[in-house]
Amino acid sequence: MFTTFKTISRQALGCCLLVALSGVATTAHANRLEEIKSRGRLVCATLSGTEPLAFQDPRTRQYVGFDIDLCNALAKRLGVTLEHKPIAVEARIPELSLGRVDVVAAAMGYTKERATRIAYSDIHYQLPIKIVVSNSSGIKTFADLAGKKISANKGSTPETFTRERIPSAEVVTYQDSSTAFLALAQGKVQGLAIGQAAGARFVDQGEGKFRFLDESLFFEPTGLGIKKGEPELLDAVNKALHLMEDSGQLDVMWNKWYGPSTKFKIPREKKLTPLSDL
Repeated sequence: MFTTFKTISRQALGCCLLVALSGVATTAHANRLEEIKSRGRLVCATLSGTEPLAFQDPRTRQYVGFDIDLCNALAKRLGVTLEHKPIAVEARIPELSLGRVDVVAAAMGYTKERATRIAYSDIHYQLPIKIVVSNSSGIKTFADLAGKKISANKGSTPETFTRERIPSAEVVTYQDSSTAFLALAQGKVQGLAIGQAAGARFVDQGEGKFRFLDESLFFEPTGLGIKKGEPELLDAVNKALHLMEDSGQLDVMWNKWYGPSTKFKIPREKKLTPLSDL
């Protein structure tokens, strides 16, 4: 009986210590928004060589781009300075999970799988996925591609939506966009499925030989990535984005990097969209 009592007492003491330590840990953990304001800096990550999102100006070697401007604007809305951190595509989610960055603005296209690992802000832009064709092909609509061959990156979103939207076409996949475009240029395929921003480079370099079809396969929603479990920061980021939208600031940034006066010539057809509307 005495032994049993001692065992129970030890177990009870252990539980009390665990609860106490948990309480200390919880108290010691400040939410991320408080931490950002305390340090006076927002650590915002972008890609490092993706024009026009984030890339080095060849003259100044400074990072510029849509995502850089967005990070700067977000930091100002939060009342802090910006600490920019260039990262690789594969590092985006790990950097958030490990707490090395506060926000990721790096072509974070929304997917249900990613949303299980990170929190997304509201969707601040949606880039269209398009079909590029030869000007001499006579192809004007998706219907004209019935029975034709369309190239796409293997495993890409453009491949998926080409199969869904133009099921009567044959999709031929390649390992990269340059090879997929070369197939179009050589006449091996009659269309190229690609994001409009990436495809604009090929259309621009094609010296008038290629163009986008007017129709879009899909609009890929993109938001800012935030570590899960930080509702205060997520709310502050969304409020900042809505203020940028309401003031026209997001449109100004978009037109600067993607708009009619740029080589991309992509209109901002989709405005800020609540995540719940997807």
